[in-house]
Amino acid sequence: MIVAAAHLVDAAGVRHVRDGAARIVCLVPSITELLCELGLAGQLVGRTGFCIHPAAQVRSIAKVGGTKDVNLEKIRRLAPTHVIVNIDENTRPTADALAHIVPHVVVTHPLAPRDNLALARLMGALFAVEAAAERWCAQFEAAYARLLALPKGPPRTMLYCIWQDPWMAVSADTYIARMMDLIGWRVPALPDPKRYPCFRWDAALVDGIDGVLLSTEPYRFTEAHADALEQQIGKPVLLVDGEMMSWYGSRAVQALQYLGTLSGQV
Repeated sequence: MIVAAAHLVDAAGVRHVRDGAARIVCLVPSITELLCELGLAGQLVGRTGFCIHPAAQVRSIAKVGGTKDVNLEKIRRLAPTHVIVNIDENTRPTADALAHIVPHVVVTHPLAPRDNLALARLMGALFAVEAAAERWCAQFEAAYARLLALPKGPPRTMLYCIWQDPWMAVSADTYIARMMDLIGWRVPALPDPKRYPCFRWDAALVDGIDGVLLSTEPYRFTEAHADALEQQIGKPVLLVDGEMMSWYGSRAVQALQYLGTLSGQV
């Protein structure tokens, strides 16, 4: 099969080759889900403890630690041909160490919703499931078009919180913020320049936002947190599904539909 050369280049600029018999370890929960969606569950030999979807398919796949605390010896014993990592999810030292024990380290870094198309095509081209990848891309394009066709509400500035003690949010340079952009919600600029900045509640911050989104992951915010914060700041506070907002890969099709349900709530 002729494969577009661009589809075999990962986020680090490394050109890979097609391998339909690959043994895969995936250290990115959302991409583990995507690989299963593409019919590759039988070739997954390792995953992180956070790779929990789809539950029935990943249950029998060996765990190799977390996304940040990978057990390199376990990976070595599994003898994978490919390990999939992500620039945000995994550390550079982990990726460098893996390069010494695994033939192919595949680097990913989706930063916007439409980057899911390149991600799916990379996985399809790498592991010889191009047709499945193209079918998924068609589903994504249809969901994306449906979302853009929905009536748009007024622009909103929404603070998206991922942690407390200390409080942390997302900057504009994140996948989450670019998902929010699709429904006219933008995140405020905070003094901390990091992609995932820490912040303190003060009058100026509250005055500059229309509302707050509390994510169910990585911190497990609940409706009780949302109710308490809404009373504290006097602005709308919504609890949002963190997987829908931040998991790229196969979850993105559902996530586009989910965004449509959020757009009229503030």
